[in-house]
Amino acid sequence: MKRQRGSVLVKVLLFSFSLTLLFTLVANLLPQVKGEAPEEKEVDLGALTMDSFVALGESIFKGKGTCTLCHNNMGRAPDILNMDMVATAQQRLADARYHGKASNDAEYFHESMVDPSLYVVKGFGQKGSNDTVSPMPIVNKAPIQLSDIEMDAIIAFLQGKDGNDITVELPKGLPEKAESETAAATEAKLAQPAKTAEQALAKYTCTACHKIAGSEASLGPDLSGVGDRLSAEQIRNSILDPNAVIAEGFDAGLMPSDFATRMTVSELTLLVDYLSARKSAAEQEEQ
Repeated sequence: MKRQRGSVLVKVLLFSFSLTLLFTLVANLLPQVKGEAPEEKEVDLGALTMDSFVALGESIFKGKGTCTLCHNNMGRAPDILNMDMVATAQQRLADARYHGKASNDAEYFHESMVDPSLYVVKGFGQKGSNDTVSPMPIVNKAPIQLSDIEMDAIIAFLQGKDGNDITVELPKGLPEKAESETAAATEAKLAQPAKTAEQALAKYTCTACHKIAGSEASLGPDLSGVGDRLSAEQIRNSILDPNAVIAEGFDAGLMPSDFATRMTVSELTLLVDYLSARKSAAEQEEQ
């Protein structure tokens, strides 16, 4: 009798150990981010040179500004990096379809970031708008929220990348009340794991492309009722491997495919839980 009890106990312990091992294996297969967060380093604006300001603009264009998500060689938006944007700006200012007030390329670049529908490149307008409404988000508003200094840095980059004269001035210093963060401080902040789903949506700029959390963006599929269409597992897979299943009407390669290495397990869980709860009825009640 004692021998039987001992045998049962051993089996229970072995089962428990196997289960723990299995959970550990699954957890390690999920994306994780390790290491210490980078220190917040203020940019010494007084020490900036024009070359470093242009480099800052390139970094923001390819990073925080998320510009290359659309402006690439995939045909989603004009391939800015392979265009002489100063010459292009002059052509657009002379186009009868231009409705802005800019008189030079620097003003046009700024205008295109804060009010992109003033000129929509033919063939790149929002669907059904006859190229009168731009799908591009306003970059000085959520979720991108570039400061005036960051937008000027992008303008300097767009002017200087093809050898054109740079007409924007170097920033003289930080505002008296530091309401806007420097690019380095913002990047350091974004390096911290998101604690809420809303923070995760902002950190990975989901609302720049998808209709969700108050955003009306239409570059990607509408996620306002995604919980009705996809299971939690399907949502998880669509984040980790966005090209495995492509929504009808959209092309492969438009969504970043590196979230599996950039997101923490907790951030992924926050997003999956949040999106799974997005039901059509629930969205209507929130509105």
